[in-house]
Amino acid sequence: MIDTRKVKDRRALRFDSLETALADAAMLAEAEQRGSLRSTGNWTLGQALGHLAYWARAPFEGYPDVNTAPWYIRVIARPFKGYLLNGKLPAGTRIPKAPEGTYGIDLMETEEGLSRLREAFGRLSKESPSVPNVVFGKMSHNEWIQFNLRHAELHLSFFHPQ
Repeated sequence: MIDTRKVKDRRALRFDSLETALADAAMLAEAEQRGSLRSTGNWTLGQALGHLAYWARAPFEGYPDVNTAPWYIRVIARPFKGYLLNGKLPAGTRIPKAPEGTYGIDLMETEEGLSRLREAFGRLSKESPSVPNVVFGKMSHNEWIQFNLRHAELHLSFFHPQ
C-alpha cells in the first residue's frame, strides 16, 4: 500500500469547471484504453472516478455510510473551509472509523466510473445539493462545485497519461 501523503509524482491540476474535470477524466480513460496510463496511487481509475461520483451524489441523496464527521473534525476543519475550497485538498486524509479510510471506493470498470461521474457532475451543474456537507455544514451551490473540483484534482492527480 502506497502512503499517498508522500507521493511526489503527481500531476499538478487546477480545474475551473466541472466540464474541464470531466474532460480530464475522459482523457485518462482514453489513455487507459490505449494502455498508456500510469498510476502513482493505490486505486484503479474506475475506483477513483466512482469515488468522485459517490461524493458528488451524496449531498443530493444523503450520505448512506456517514451522516456527519466527528465533532472534533468539524471544529478543526471549518476554519479552513475557504482554503480547502480555493486551495487544494491534502492527500492521504482518512475518515475516522471508515473501513478503508473513506467511502465509495468499490472496484468498477473505468467506463462505469466515468458514466457515474458524468451523471453526478451533470446534476451538480444544474442544481444545488440540499443535504449539508458532513464537515462544513450548509454550503452554497458554488461552494459545492468548488469542493468537487478540488476533490477531482486530488484523485486524478495520481494518474498520468503517457
